[in-house]
Amino acid sequence: MPWTSADMPDQSGRTALITGANSGLGLETARALAAKGARVLLACRNMEKAEEAERQLTAESRGELIPLQLDLADLNSVHTAADQVAERWGVLDLLINNAGVMAPPRQCSTQGLELQFAVNHLGHFALTQKLLPLLRQRADARVVHVSSGAAYFGRITFDDLQGERRYNAWKAYGQSKLANLMTAVELQHRLESNGSNVRSIAAHPGLARTNLQPRSVAARGSRIEALAYRLMDPLFQSAAMGALPQLFAATAPEAQAGGFYGPDGVGNFQGHPTLCRQAPAALDRAQRQRLWEQSERLCQMQDPA
Repeated sequence: MPWTSADMPDQSGRTALITGANSGLGLETARALAAKGARVLLACRNMEKAEEAERQLTAESRGELIPLQLDLADLNSVHTAADQVAERWGVLDLLINNAGVMAPPRQCSTQGLELQFAVNHLGHFALTQKLLPLLRQRADARVVHVSSGAAYFGRITFDDLQGERRYNAWKAYGQSKLANLMTAVELQHRLESNGSNVRSIAAHPGLARTNLQPRSVAARGSRIEALAYRLMDPLFQSAAMGALPQLFAATAPEAQAGGFYGPDGVGNFQGHPTLCRQAPAALDRAQRQRLWEQSERLCQMQDPA
């Protein structure tokens, strides 16, 4: 039988942090977890939108919904948010690295890093490292890295990670999504090496209707992309369906550590969660280590506390 959110185990007593929880996949993930009794930290850049998400979900929630300020484009904000989680709750069961930006014109983060690499990868990398001590305290703790089918076409341009010499919005997006997948696999390798019970798992939504597509089109003013999205519309599934792979990775007992989950339909565009093949670059330990080391170096750019 296809897996749905109805198959999720009870989440009472568990605390989940979801980045980008105010819309799209993040909102649907928060909806499902809170309905199963979890305490859900709605980690968002815009607190007004986080509070609106809290109001929207409260009526159908058995758990607690808590807005949390987090700007992944600012490493100082990442560290502040992680410190608040540690000080206020002291535990964490699920970290769902969901938020992202897609194919904008070249922009920079607070620390001067290319925005897609900074938000989609580095902000989540830093957040994960800060929150791992809390996750290690819990049974069946998991980190879910939300990647994309674009990871299969991505390439890590180690000699120009920030797109300073040559920037292509879609190539930068593919790089950031491959970085998510490589980080998921490398983190699992390191957790196993240290005897940790925390599971690191990746997921992707297939083609899901979220606000990423219209924002991308609006940001770049691309009429061709707008037309392409209209023509492709029948291939897209709802955000609720797109959230199922990350919910499976976060809660299903059978979810494999180090696995990559996506929809089970043709091309993995639509459908219910299934285990997908890994991108070849994610299986290259030397590349994963190189990315990890560069990510650690770049994540030291936040201002001293």
